[in-house]
Amino acid sequence: MAQTPTQAPISTGTSRRSIPTWAVVLTACAGQFLVVLDVSVVNTALPSMRSDLGLSALGLQWVVNAYSIAFAGFMLLGGRAGDLFGRKRMFLVGLALFTAASLAGGLAQESWQLLAARAVQGLGAAVLAPSTLTLLTSAVPEGPARIRAIGTWTAVGAGGGAAGGLVGGLLTDLLSWRWVLLINVPVGVLVLVAAVFWLSESRGGERRRLDLPGAVLVTAGLATLAYGIVQTEAEGWTAPATLVPLAAGLLLIAVFLLVEARTKTPLMPLGLFRVRSVAAANAVMMVCGAASFAMWFFMTVYAQNVLGYSAIEAGLALVPSSLTVMLGSKLAPRLMRVIGAKNVTILGILIAASGYGLQQATIAPDGGYLSSILFPGILMMLGAGLAMTPLASLATSGAAPSEAGLVSGLINTSRTMGGALGLSILSTIAAAHSGGGSDPAALTDGYAAAFRTSGLILLGGVVLVLLWMPSERAPKVPAARKSA
Repeated sequence: MAQTPTQAPISTGTSRRSIPTWAVVLTACAGQFLVVLDVSVVNTALPSMRSDLGLSALGLQWVVNAYSIAFAGFMLLGGRAGDLFGRKRMFLVGLALFTAASLAGGLAQESWQLLAARAVQGLGAAVLAPSTLTLLTSAVPEGPARIRAIGTWTAVGAGGGAAGGLVGGLLTDLLSWRWVLLINVPVGVLVLVAAVFWLSESRGGERRRLDLPGAVLVTAGLATLAYGIVQTEAEGWTAPATLVPLAAGLLLIAVFLLVEARTKTPLMPLGLFRVRSVAAANAVMMVCGAASFAMWFFMTVYAQNVLGYSAIEAGLALVPSSLTVMLGSKLAPRLMRVIGAKNVTILGILIAASGYGLQQATIAPDGGYLSSILFPGILMMLGAGLAMTPLASLATSGAAPSEAGLVSGLINTSRTMGGALGLSILSTIAAAHSGGGSDPAALTDGYAAAFRTSGLILLGGVVLVLLWMPSERAPKVPAARKSA
């Protein structure tokens, strides 16, 4: 069971200071907001980045994917590091690395410098993000209060992704694209100071070595797989340039699973997936991430490339969706008490899928704001907010304290990994349906295909919930299940 605010954290060697729960929640949520914001904040700045640094179309996609793949690939390592070396310590290390990389990216003079900075940003986010949820759940006792706190954490995270378009648009139009990264520096410093004073150290158990080979294998596998998917846009599915990286990516992931099954201190204990709530919640979160992450990207480029919105106009257009996803996240805990977490998950996914269906039906080269952006966006994001809170709760409620950071990292990994791979797949589908054209009609056909595919992916998520997700909360993961 997670610790209550009056209990001493495991293996800290120091007594816990009397810190208000709201201060811990505020600091943890601020860290989560920053790392999720940077997944989408660059979307509205991509045209400016392209003209300033001479990025290709593929390079633009990797401005997004370099961050998200490093984020997803190293998050398990970040979660385990928090369990072993201290959640507060890893929060500070990750945030400092994230802030420094943001400064480097904002000052980049070459495209490779920007891509490298985005990858290091993702690494910092991977160390930071698992600790945000673990610190929060350690500060709030299990029960309704914790569900509300997780709802706040989910709302802030979802709001970060949703606010990225607005923040990026404002900074790009009023200052320059560089400020979508530089703004993280003063904010990161403020959160660092708050974390030093408001967070208390906790650790999940005994010190063990980290499974660095596992982290490298899973990150390399994801990056290679995503590269292979992106190659289909230019080379097709049967070309060697596509098949080789796809096969290599799958092989690296297979080797990762083999290493995890054999090592004494695995990065991802495969025994965790014997707990149905953990396995099912992560699978469904990956599906939801694949659809919702791509939504922000395609809505932004549709508004700019087809409807002719400026960066700031595109950001403002998505403000109602940003508010709706936060509303859904805060509404979910109340509904969970009435109809249960599993049913709230199903309801949320179905509402989101209906939004994607409406989007692909109403999107047009001369589409209006209400029909082509506002109403579909509200449905998509209301559903996403409703679904992700119970999924995060189900995935973490069965974890022993020594596995809390790992399970928190795992649910974040699933969402981000789904988003990275989903964007690669859906971008390829959009390009195929546009037929290589860059006129509004061709682009609209491609975007419509991406939205339609996203809706179908979500319906697959409903099937997973119905067939796999247990109705009642699963028992805790015993310590013996740390390895397969």
